[in-house]
Amino acid sequence: MTSPTTGRFIVFEGIDGCGKSTQVERLAASQGWLATREPGGTELGGSIRSLILHGTQEPTPLAEALLMAADRAHHVATIIEPAIAAGRTVVCDRYAASTVAYQGWGHEGDLDQIAAINAIATGGRTPDVTILLDLPVALALVRRGTEPDRLEALDHGFHERVRSGYLAQAAADPGSWVVVDATARPSAVAAAVDEVLGLR
Repeated sequence: MTSPTTGRFIVFEGIDGCGKSTQVERLAASQGWLATREPGGTELGGSIRSLILHGTQEPTPLAEALLMAADRAHHVATIIEPAIAAGRTVVCDRYAASTVAYQGWGHEGDLDQIAAINAIATGGRTPDVTILLDLPVALALVRRGTEPDRLEALDHGFHERVRSGYLAQAAADPGSWVVVDATARPSAVAAAVDEVLGLR
């Protein structure tokens, strides 16, 4: 629970194509909240994002998780924590749950190991609320662009595992996760998100 002098930390999660970026940008514009993303919310993070998603050498799953953690540690320390301490609400496109879903469930990595990596990278900062925009993989593929990045281009089974990983995390923590049906019209998704956040 945040105090009156600190901001909130709101995270959007989901498979690629579910509409996370749209909701983050909408809320930043309508509420004046600080919008950021992972990976790539800082200059250092942008370089890590490019390396992971568009580099010529594919990292091993563990190396990929550690690169994501390096981005997250810097992001938390330089963007998220200072903004929240200053009383700003931060709305983030992906956070630690993405590493669990993608590098854990998707790549079938060691979930305990990933939990330990995330604990170090976040410094204990957890979201006040995580909104999972849930979308079937087949529909997400239709919504994506024509030039997928390295992770987007992985096979259907990978993305099904990622979706399952998100739903498992939401089911395990119903107190701070909310699942929103991302198959609905954009206006209906926005209305559901606003209701979750007490904006309507």
